[in-house]
Parts: sequence; structure tokens; C-alpha cells
Amino acid sequence: MSETRTTDPVFPPGRYGRRRSGRRRSVLPLVVLIVVVAASLLLSVRLFQQFGRTDYEPQIVGWDEPSAAVLNIEFKVRVPAGQPAECVLRARDYDGFEVGRRTVVVRPTGNETTIDAKETVPTTARASVGDVLSCRPPA
Repeated sequence: MSETRTTDPVFPPGRYGRRRSGRRRSVLPLVVLIVVVAASLLLSVRLFQQFGRTDYEPQIVGWDEPSAAVLNIEFKVRVPAGQPAECVLRARDYDGFEVGRRTVVVRPTGNETTIDAKETVPTTARASVGDVLSCRPPA
């Protein structure tokens, strides 16, 4: 059995660039990544506290259309105890176009945290869907 010995290849200098040394990679990209992730998490928590879950939370119960000129919308609003709410109601036609909008202030009886309301929205055409767009403290 014959034995063949191999040697490391010898490349002409400068032709293939320089070889990598065995030194470790820089930790700077890893530190930057950790800082960016931490800042993103802090910003997310801050924005959720500011805009996330509000004290005024509407929930649509139903609607009916007694005529082509009005839409009755029934809804509930979760509010801080005993506080009124200003809600924006919207009526849309079958194609999804807005045909009526109204802003109403609903008040609880006593110190309740949920307000049950039924309001009428005037429309310019026959409506098929009622929405509660938002509720907030009255201005």
C-alpha cells in the first residue's frame, strides 16, 4: 500500500484576496440587535398603555330599519362607573357606503359601568347595517 502525502495549497499572493484569520466576530451587531429589540418592546408597552384598552368599549347588539329614512341601532357601552359616553354611530347601505352618521351622548342610570342604549340614525337611503364606530368621554 502506498501512502500519498498532501500539502496545503499555495496560492499566488494577492490573487484570491486574503484568508480569514481565526479571530472572533465583533459583538457590536449583537449588542445593536439587543438594544433595538429592547427599545421596540418598551415602545410597544408604552403605546399599549396609552392607546390599547380603553375605558370606553362599545358593543353592537343589533339594528333594525323601520323605514328608508332611519336606522335604529341598539348597543352597549362599558364605561367608568357612572360616567357618560359620547358615541359615533354609522349607518351603511347594502354596498357598504355610509348613508348616515350621528354622534350621541348616552348616560348611565346611577353608578353603572354598562350603558344599554338604542338610538336612531337618520339616513339618506335605505340602510342595511348599523355600526358603533367609537365611544369616548364627552367633550
